[in-house]
Amino acid sequence: MGADYFADPLGGLTDEEWDEAAEGHFYSSAFWLRLVALEPGATSGGAHVQLSAGGRAAVPIAATEPDGMSNPHLRWHDLLAERGLPSPAPGGVLVSQRRGYLAHLLTSSGADRAEAAAALLDTVRSLPDPQGPSGAPSGSARVAMYLTTDDVLALRAAGVRALPVALTADASLEIPPGGWEQWLETMGSGHRRQRVRSEVRKFEQAGYRVEHRVLRDCYADVGRLAARTEQRYGIAGSADAYIEAFRKHAELAGDRAEVLLCSLDGEPAVGCCLYVRDGDTVYLRAVGFEYEQLRGAAEYFNLAYYIPARMPGVRRLHAGIATPGGKALRGADLKPLWLLDLTPDSPLEAHDAEIRAHNAAFAQRLTDDSPAVAKALSSEEWQALCAKGDWPAPGSAVRQA
Repeated sequence: MGADYFADPLGGLTDEEWDEAAEGHFYSSAFWLRLVALEPGATSGGAHVQLSAGGRAAVPIAATEPDGMSNPHLRWHDLLAERGLPSPAPGGVLVSQRRGYLAHLLTSSGADRAEAAAALLDTVRSLPDPQGPSGAPSGSARVAMYLTTDDVLALRAAGVRALPVALTADASLEIPPGGWEQWLETMGSGHRRQRVRSEVRKFEQAGYRVEHRVLRDCYADVGRLAARTEQRYGIAGSADAYIEAFRKHAELAGDRAEVLLCSLDGEPAVGCCLYVRDGDTVYLRAVGFEYEQLRGAAEYFNLAYYIPARMPGVRRLHAGIATPGGKALRGADLKPLWLLDLTPDSPLEAHDAEIRAHNAAFAQRLTDDSPAVAKALSSEEWQALCAKGDWPAPGSAVRQA
């Protein structure tokens, strides 16, 4: 095949070459891909191709172990089984990046998206089965995860026959030019505005000290607190392992990895929010709390949303995939993210009815959560999700982004 797409996290390209295609997509940037490649459990790479009309197309990839990814959010076999759907083998090539749970097909400015999607699909399907971290062949599956609707449509137009499976909702909050006060006005409901003001007031009266730090100066606190939060939600992991992981991240990220550290009365920190700022956008990366020491003052929403939203120059918070209801109540938009099986002769190809039923039920559960969530979902992407025959047939014209 020529290129070794697993030579490094960028498939052998320089940072500048990769970022020419990734511009505007932080979670697909060279910086982020090199950062997440530090994590165990897969071998990171990058598939890329020169386009006939000029420019380049690229997508992050990762070679898994034969039994799948160690990260539960990337174990496609388990996620499909939970939805009552068939799955390709658990081992193979993940078409996505490994943290952040948002992936894009990347193209140079002005490149033809239809050609790019077809070229990348051919490249990914033509890969020989790579080796996972243990040295064993990863497997034959080729599965894209956390793709946007536009990229799913592009790959369907390129010939993917399996329907996309709804995975989750991606949340982002837009901060208008008028800043905090204008943002509150966008929430519409006076009750919702009052809720936010009350949560800010409680936090300010709780006696917390909040410091702005960089990760390299407080990675031990972040690791300890993040481990506590993961354990609270059933994800096993020792504090020492988290601390070491954040130490490595801090070493590579430098000043770009920033932390809001929350403490009481000179005691060790009881809460943190790790984020990366890219241009006018804050990407919320991790939170952690010593829950038994908190004072019931909306600590999560203050550290993760209200304080970042008031930072000078911030116009957008990317809040990710968890707790869509709470985010919608605070003004977030929710967009679907999809699993699309690129494996030739995918076992999902014969299950269109079941996939459509799952997707519709998934959207309905979100809508039933609250009126705020229903409003946040009111876009053509979610309307298409629930329709019976809306997905274009493989090989039909692609919608341009």
